[in-house]
Amino acid sequence: MQVNNMKRVNAIFSHPLYQAYYKRLEEAEHGRIFCRHQMTHFLDVARIAYIRSLEEGMSLDREVIYAAALLHDIGKVLQYEEGIPHEISSEKIAAEILDSLTDESTFSETEKAMILTAIRGHRKLRKEPEALERLLYESDKASRSCFACSAKSQCDWSEEKKNKEIRI
Repeated sequence: MQVNNMKRVNAIFSHPLYQAYYKRLEEAEHGRIFCRHQMTHFLDVARIAYIRSLEEGMSLDREVIYAAALLHDIGKVLQYEEGIPHEISSEKIAAEILDSLTDESTFSETEKAMILTAIRGHRKLRKEPEALERLLYESDKASRSCFACSAKSQCDWSEEKKNKEIRI
C-alpha cells in the first residue's frame, strides 16, 4: 500500500502563522450564511485542481497544488478587518510561511513562485495565466455549490460566476 506523504502541505497547515490566520478567519466568518473560507473549501479546491491536473495531463506536483489551495484565501480575514484584497494579503502571508519552512518541508524557489502567482491570480484571470494560476482560479470557482445553497437568493455573485450544476 502506497502512503501519500504530504509533509510539505502538513507543514503549512501546522505552521503557527497559518494557524493564527486560520483561527481569525474562522472567527470572522462564524455565522456567515454565504460561502465560507474554511478547510472544506481549501480541500475542495485542492482536490478539484488535482483531478483537473491529472485529466489535463499536467505535470504539476500534487503538493504544490495543495499548498496553493490551502493558502489562497488565508488572508481573507485582512480583507474583512482592513479592506486589503485577499489575493494580496494571502500572497503576502503565503510568502512568509513558505520562506520559513525548513528541511524536507521546503518548496523550491520555482515552486514558491508558482504558488504565489497562483494565489495572486485566483480572483481575476489574466490573459496568459500560468498553468497553476489558471487551475487554481477555475477550481476555486468550481468548488462552490451555488445550485444547492440556501442563501443563493441573497448572494451578490453575478449569475455568470454562480455554479448552477455539479461540475469539476
